[in-house]
Amino acid sequence: MNICFRVDASTIIGTGHVMRCLTLAEELKKNNHNVTFISRLHKGNLNHLITQKGFQVFNLKEAPNNNIVNETPKHAAWLSVTQEQDANETRHLLASSGIQFDWVIIDHYAIDITWQKEIRTIIPNIMVIDDLADRAHNCDLLLDQNYYLNANSRYTNLVPSNCRLLLGPKYALLRDEFINLHNTQKKKNNNPTALIFYGGSDPTNETLKAINAIKDKKIDAHVVVGPSNPNKEEIERSCKQQNITFHYNINYMAKLMHEVDFSICAGGSTTWERYCLGTPAIVTAVAYNQIELCENASLLAIDYYLGQYDTITQATIQNEIDLLLQRDNLSDLSEKAKKQVDGKGKQRVIELLKTLN
Repeated sequence: MNICFRVDASTIIGTGHVMRCLTLAEELKKNNHNVTFISRLHKGNLNHLITQKGFQVFNLKEAPNNNIVNETPKHAAWLSVTQEQDANETRHLLASSGIQFDWVIIDHYAIDITWQKEIRTIIPNIMVIDDLADRAHNCDLLLDQNYYLNANSRYTNLVPSNCRLLLGPKYALLRDEFINLHNTQKKKNNNPTALIFYGGSDPTNETLKAINAIKDKKIDAHVVVGPSNPNKEEIERSCKQQNITFHYNINYMAKLMHEVDFSICAGGSTTWERYCLGTPAIVTAVAYNQIELCENASLLAIDYYLGQYDTITQATIQNEIDLLLQRDNLSDLSEKAKKQVDGKGKQRVIELLKTLN
């Protein structure tokens, strides 16, 4: 199959959408399918990384977002242009490539049925990766890998009646580095050990809140900062002052996540990476689109959800750390997490792409 991904990264969007698409793309490539990306050159884009991973990237030009103030959907500004303009640019790039694509896979909160109808004229099959359920789609396959109590009804009237829905952590798109450690026992640490990570960008600097929260506690900690983080130097200085291990833009996240007892982190797709490795967490929603996921995932009684970032203080995190360590049930939480995610999600998705093509 020839498959095209339409996905962006930026300092506002973050890196998670591109990273989960790369996970699926690498598995597709391993299965001898041809993969191409279309991504806009936003500030903080990851187009260079996609190229480094061995994939062709068609670049959409960086654009000011001054024409989309009153546009829908809710995240329309993330596209930086109107959906019609983005679809026209995309269609031109696809047509000039000389490739007959079988599927386009869209992972973008700013794209809905408007864009999809335009692209449907040149690509027969459309897959959407979403977790907001806040806009209509014209698609054949929709993946929402998150846990929701009302999962089966969230997309009612938002997708065509013949659309196949892939819902829940059973379909989580995980990199091999996480899957390979799923059945490996965690080591016992002398002191409670935490991983602090708030995504690739962390524009509100939740990382520094967490670093200050563990001050004077008998906790060993690792802090991971992503490539789009604007506060890298400040965070690194704080880590040195507190004898915390600092990591920047690493390629061994799974190993690190497997070695710690718990995480202090953002919600989002890393939830299922943690669960695959049996790592519970103290979680903050760092963006509006994470709130529903965090609230629902907390019902599994594995993570401790604090709330939205602008309501969280250093003291909030400190109190939850104290409660977590007093309960002394981290190993039970670890086993509970691993039962939620078996690591076979991307294989299930690819089988359906082949079946429906």
